[in-house]
Amino acid sequence: MTPPDVFAPGLLGRRCWLELADGQRISLPVDRWGAAPDRGDEVLLDACSGPTLDVGCGPGRLTAALTRRGVAALGVDISPVAVALTRSRGAVALRRDVYDPLPGEGLWRHVLLADGNVGIGGDPVALLRRMRELLSRNGSALVESDRPGRGVHAGRARVSRDSGSGPWFDWAWLGADSVPWAAAEAGFAVRWTREHLGRWFTELVPV
Repeated sequence: MTPPDVFAPGLLGRRCWLELADGQRISLPVDRWGAAPDRGDEVLLDACSGPTLDVGCGPGRLTAALTRRGVAALGVDISPVAVALTRSRGAVALRRDVYDPLPGEGLWRHVLLADGNVGIGGDPVALLRRMRELLSRNGSALVESDRPGRGVHAGRARVSRDSGSGPWFDWAWLGADSVPWAAAEAGFAVRWTREHLGRWFTELVPV
């Protein structure tokens, strides 16, 4: 399980990166997390036509944007910092692990896994299976994946700053070209895949 406040520095807008066990360092897009939704985010937001669960909502930019559009939305995050920031934007959020019981299980029209949150827990297939449990029969999962060619990579990571590093936790990366495989393993089919300025988005529907 990811420690509750491992991403707190980034949620608060502080520069940090994801350090991998093999020594790679990936800058976290903290400016985007705290800003208003951009054109890439609009790809996800425009696809939400009914009650939406934002999994790993972070500081709540998407949950709040959906609320302003009149779409019923609930943010879920294990971080108390994330939940507080989302609520400060006027949106509804719960501090909850996605594998714990959640409101409206089996009734959600959409679930969001933005900003690479398909990597939560280090097992994209297991996470997508959980998303399928949360969705209604006619619902869909809206997933932001990594660039094509990344494949499916699971490993250990930690959030680091110049002042030090946090604890290690399990995380995963899912390349856009591997989404169809992971989706099929979890009981989904791909409805569409789109790219916008280097970000990749897919809508998955239960089969």
